[in-house]
Amino acid sequence: MDKEIMIWAGLMILFLAVEIATVGLTSIWLAGGALAALLVSAAGGGIGWQLGIFALVSLLLLVFTRPFAKKYINTHHVKTNYEELIGEIVKVTETVDNLAQTGTAVARGKEWTARSADNAKKLEKGTLAQVVNVSGVKLILKCYEEDEK
Repeated sequence: MDKEIMIWAGLMILFLAVEIATVGLTSIWLAGGALAALLVSAAGGGIGWQLGIFALVSLLLLVFTRPFAKKYINTHHVKTNYEELIGEIVKVTETVDNLAQTGTAVARGKEWTARSADNAKKLEKGTLAQVVNVSGVKLILKCYEEDEK
């Protein structure tokens, strides 16, 4: 077998092994490029053609198939605990005052340090607030107002 064909086959296997190990759509595009370069090599193309085809096919696969793959293949994204808190309504248990650096709120039975999304607004003890973000171990809150129906 030709030396260049062996190199491209080895690279293709390496890229596929990395893809299987990571399952993150990281190197499958390069494996496709290596396959195309292997075919060019088998057809008698020079090293310049092989490298060019490798780069071109890898780039084209990345550009045109990655959005589809991310949308339909990687759909089982599980929210972490903190992501699930965003949008929840919580009870303020200590007045939230960013300037005084005070404030706590209870979310899902646990007390969190809380800060207001607006530095100028205090959230009084006993009021309801909505979680708009989580920063480290702090809930970022805004005043909650029920929609009138």
